[in-house]
Amino acid sequence: MIIPYSLLDLAPVSEGESVADALAHTLDLARLAEAEGYTRFWLAEHHNMPGIASAATAVVAGHVAAGTRTIRVGAGGIMLPNHAPLVIAEQFGTLATLFPGRIDLGLGRAPGTDMATARAMRRNMDASDNFPNDVVELLNYLGPTDPAARVRAFPGQDTNVPVWLLGSSLYGAQLAAYLGLPYAFASHFAPALLEDAADTYRSTFRPSKWLEAPYFMMAAGVCAADTDDQAEFLRSSQILAFGRLRIGRPGKLPPPTHDLSEVSAMDRTGVDEALSCAAVGCPAAVRDQLTALIALHRPDEILLTGMIHDHKARMHSFALAAQVMRSMG
Repeated sequence: MIIPYSLLDLAPVSEGESVADALAHTLDLARLAEAEGYTRFWLAEHHNMPGIASAATAVVAGHVAAGTRTIRVGAGGIMLPNHAPLVIAEQFGTLATLFPGRIDLGLGRAPGTDMATARAMRRNMDASDNFPNDVVELLNYLGPTDPAARVRAFPGQDTNVPVWLLGSSLYGAQLAAYLGLPYAFASHFAPALLEDAADTYRSTFRPSKWLEAPYFMMAAGVCAADTDDQAEFLRSSQILAFGRLRIGRPGKLPPPTHDLSEVSAMDRTGVDEALSCAAVGCPAAVRDQLTALIALHRPDEILLTGMIHDHKARMHSFALAAQVMRSMG
C-alpha cells in the first residue's frame, strides 16, 4: 500500500542566488509537489540563517498556498516559544480562512536558531517550560467558539486548523500522545531517538477530539538523480552546509563538491550520523532505501526533504522521489 508522502522545504538560498530566487524556487517546487501527488508542502521556521528564506513562515506559506490549488500547505514547523499563541492562531486562522481545508500547523519547542537570536526574538527568556500550556492555549483559539472566553482569535476560532507536534526527542512524542495530536519526528537531522519516539507515541496515545488513533509521520532526507554518482555528488552541498552549521558557521547552500575534507576536519562521522535517515542514489536505490525505512519504522506518512544547490536538479530529485513512492503500491 502506498503511504502518503509529503515535502518539507526550507526555502534554501544557494550561493550565487538571492532570497528572492529562493522564494521563487519554493513556489516552483510546491507546484511540482502538487502535480506529483505529495500530500503536504511544509515550511520550517529558522532565524539568523543566510541560507534559509522561510523565517517568516506564515507569510511564505500564504505565498505558496496562493500559488497552488489543492496541496495542503503549512508549517513544519512554527517554533512556538518564539511567539504568543494568540498571534499564531490569528496568522494560521487567516490562512485557513483564505485557503479553507488546506492549512496545517506543526509546532516545535526549539528556538530554531542560536540563543543570541532567540533572546532578540523573545525579549524575555523565561526558564520555565510553558510549551504544553501554550499548545493547549493555541488549540483553544483555533477551536469552537467559547462565548465565555475573554480573549478569542479573529480570525482563528472555528477554523479547527489541524495542529501537529514536532520533535526530535521523547518529549514531543509524550506530549503529542497525551494531547491526542498527530506527531512528526525530525529524523532527517536527528534520527537517534526515532524508534523510541515512535514506540512511545503509539503506546501512550490517548484518543482526543482531534484524533481517534495515533498518526505518526517520520521525516527522511532524499537526494535522487539518474545515477548513484550524480546523487552522491549533489548531496555534498547539504553535507557541507550541515557541517558548517554544526560548528556555528551557517551560510548559503554551497555548490556540490568532490572534496569534503572540510567536513572531515569538523566531524564527518557526526554529520553522517545526523543525516543517516535518508535515501540517496538512482531511483532503484532510493526505492530500496525508502522501502527499508518504511518497513522498519512503519510511519503513517513520510515527509521527504533535501537540499540541492541547483534548482533544476532539486526539482528532478523530488519528481523522482514521488515516482518511487507511487511505485511502492
